Amino acid sequence: MRLRALIQECSGACGDLGTFIPHVIGAITVAGLAPAGVLFGFAVFLIGTGLFYGLPIPVQPMKAVSAVILTDGLRPGEIAAAGMILGIVLVGLGATGAIGRVARLIPQSVSVGLQLGLGLLMGVLGLKLIVVTPWIGLGSLALLFLLSRIPHCPAAPITLGIATLIGWLSQPAALPAITASGWMPQLVVPTWDDVWHSIEVAVIPQLSLTLTNAVIVTAALARELFPEKGAAASERNLSISSGLANILLSPLGAMPMCHGAGGLQAQYRFGSRSGAAPVIFGVVLLILAIGFAEQAAPLFGLIPAGAVGALLIFAGTDLAMSRRLFDARPSCWPVIGIAALITLTVNPAIGLVAGWLSELVRAAIVRRLAPTAQTLDRV
Repeated sequence: MRLRALIQECSGACGDLGTFIPHVIGAITVAGLAPAGVLFGFAVFLIGTGLFYGLPIPVQPMKAVSAVILTDGLRPGEIAAAGMILGIVLVGLGATGAIGRVARLIPQSVSVGLQLGLGLLMGVLGLKLIVVTPWIGLGSLALLFLLSRIPHCPAAPITLGIATLIGWLSQPAALPAITASGWMPQLVVPTWDDVWHSIEVAVIPQLSLTLTNAVIVTAALARELFPEKGAAASERNLSISSGLANILLSPLGAMPMCHGAGGLQAQYRFGSRSGAAPVIFGVVLLILAIGFAEQAAPLFGLIPAGAVGALLIFAGTDLAMSRRLFDARPSCWPVIGIAALITLTVNPAIGLVAGWLSELVRAAIVRRLAPTAQTLDRV
């Protein structure tokens, strides 16, 4: 690979850090997940994705599950159960070719409402963390806003670096010693209670988001950006690769993971044109997971809570303020609002049920009013 192309791929490898950093750091520092298992899972999935597709297909945390991890305090067994169940469903849908048909059955208004509610949940948690170190948190929020206006600027890493330095200078503490240490995967075996709770609060709300953004939209974007080789990232392949990764890696402590259209667009915009970008990112994470697992938690602990809160607010805003929200028809707004409100105040599973019932009522009203509208048009 030529030096110029390698530099572009390295630049592209940083394109999705805005999604990766807040969710992963939040899961490790707030929810207390084992850093080695989380980093190892992303590393293996990234490397496998880059080698299989030969495209800058991203690997991201499943955002709905990540939001529940941060707000509901899921245990490791429940997280592993959620990943494996989602993986089995995705492999089944992809292998049978039913992925497209199933995705079309989920009302978009309900999916948008769930996404909005979960994004608000993350924003609320972010505000709580900002209160812990308010000056650093508010400063990080302002810096993120300013840097995000600069094209191709890695706003999240810069903000984290500056906030960490300021936090350390304001309250000097001994830096953790960086020494190499071996790591062996530890198996997480879910109980039946873990399985049922994960289905209720994580699997159900995540599935609709994964089928739409991580599979269908990503496949369409891949064909648009790479007309000649984008067909490799088909709905079927994306569903199966996400499913297999979660089935195999979730029991080892990995977060539930998937692909994503936003990450693909970001890596492409920053210069990546092949599978080298996810492989580069994956190799870096693999070195951290295997060689420096014991130091990962203390190093992440140097990051002020306020800075993590600022990142969560941005990530939550990105999750909530989707393009589909603004493209929704006015008649869908009540359904979106009900699903979001119930998700925010109760839980995502009840939000899905409430949203679906609201969508049935909305569709019935629209059908009933349609003949009246046609009559008035003829008059």
